[in-house]
Amino acid sequence: MSYFFMIKNRLFLNRYLILLFIIFLTSSCASQPAPTPFRPPTSIPPTQPLATLTPIPTTLALTETPAQEVISFTPTSTVCTNVLSFLDDVTVEDGTSFSPNAQIDKQWLVKNDGTCDWDSTYKLKWVGGDPMSANTEQPLYPARAGTQATLRIIFIAPTIAGAYESAWQAVDPAGNFFGDLIFIQIVVTP
Repeated sequence: MSYFFMIKNRLFLNRYLILLFIIFLTSSCASQPAPTPFRPPTSIPPTQPLATLTPIPTTLALTETPAQEVISFTPTSTVCTNVLSFLDDVTVEDGTSFSPNAQIDKQWLVKNDGTCDWDSTYKLKWVGGDPMSANTEQPLYPARAGTQATLRIIFIAPTIAGAYESAWQAVDPAGNFFGDLIFIQIVVTP
């Protein structure tokens, strides 16, 4: 590009910018139209003459209304809590020795510290260790809330010498585990 061409383009650009500035000034300085004043609506004359309108009574006649019946809501099922608290080993202290295949009558004293009564839908389930030939689901002794109960499971000692443990926990009707673990710990000796 030549030097002359660049100067010519620059002059054109300067003239264009000046022209835009002048247009802007003249448009902003032009007088603005006056705003239309607010006029409230005029009242509309009634379609009927006032004499034919029905007058409104000044006194109202009170009529007796029937008393409303009060309806109270008592839920049919209440939410309760399940809590099993271990209290004591009634039989078979931890570490007691048994010979292989011996029958073991294990009993625990527990308390229903919850607000639900335990019925036939509550279970005691094996959760760890060796079930020692016991059924892995036992009925949980029926017990009212706040009372003590004795839980009992009959075990068979394993045939191989060694230390064994079996852990159990209560289960509600919905299958949720709750409360303290109860367990038996024995030693099988030849």
